[in-house]
Amino acid sequence: MTGFRTIAGAALLLVLPSTGPSAQEPTLADVLARASDYVGQFQRQLSGIVAEERYIQDVRPGSTGVGGGSRTAIPVMHRELKSDLLLVRPDGVDRWIQFRDVFDVDGVLVRDRDERLMTLFITPTGSTATQVQRIADESSRYNIGNLHRTVNVPVLALAILEQRNQDRFRFRRRENRARPQLARGDAQRWNAGWIVEFNEVEPKTIIRTTSGRDMPVHGKFWVDAASGQVIASEIVAEDTSIRGMIDVEYQREPAIGLMVPVEMREHYDIRRDNSRVDGVATYSRFRQFQVKVDEKIAPIKEKDK
Repeated sequence: MTGFRTIAGAALLLVLPSTGPSAQEPTLADVLARASDYVGQFQRQLSGIVAEERYIQDVRPGSTGVGGGSRTAIPVMHRELKSDLLLVRPDGVDRWIQFRDVFDVDGVLVRDRDERLMTLFITPTGSTATQVQRIADESSRYNIGNLHRTVNVPVLALAILEQRNQDRFRFRRRENRARPQLARGDAQRWNAGWIVEFNEVEPKTIIRTTSGRDMPVHGKFWVDAASGQVIASEIVAEDTSIRGMIDVEYQREPAIGLMVPVEMREHYDIRRDNSRVDGVATYSRFRQFQVKVDEKIAPIKEKDK
């Protein structure tokens, strides 16, 4: 966007186009660098902050044949979870991990709050890899649907913008305006900032199947070009057996002074049985965890085997 500067005289206002560097629109490389810096700061600032998550999942199984070839619909499965969600980085691990600590399943309490957080993060385990796997398993244990998934955590897509991961992707600015496919809310919000599309092009992808097969991702970020702040993300992963999409919207949380995820929407088409999984998670009550996570998250000194 062309910038302008003004020169005011006694009875004349003259407006001239500016040719200074401050008026120049940033390049894609500039915006990606700012986004990388922003994500790094965001992860450090959000570490030790707990949010309360209300997460609704619905599974619509594929139809099944009965009698003389007729079809009948299988009832929809429904689940409502309430959890504490915490962003952590265990000792010896080069990535941030989100831990979903479920305390209510379909209106039934399943634990004392904070008990499992304390056990997981303060009690040492045999190796870092074991601890990371425990976090992933605990976070996904109450998911429903005919797929095992650990990707349904809101800040997953931000890893793509980390400097160490950007070379794995091809980025481009999308000129036409759009909003995330699964998003709801005021459409005017999506007119702000840049839309940056990404495609994963390197092997050993960030998301893989349970059998270890690569699953390249693509999608979009809505980014404030001046600050690198992420307004929203859309990530899509698919292969011959499944297609999954996760959209996340961010807003500023005055209580902690950060842009935080406020809603995550997900949709999975499972091609092997023609079923569908939909999820909506909302986030509130952002607060500091009761123990100093940065000091106690890293009791593990033994190398992974």
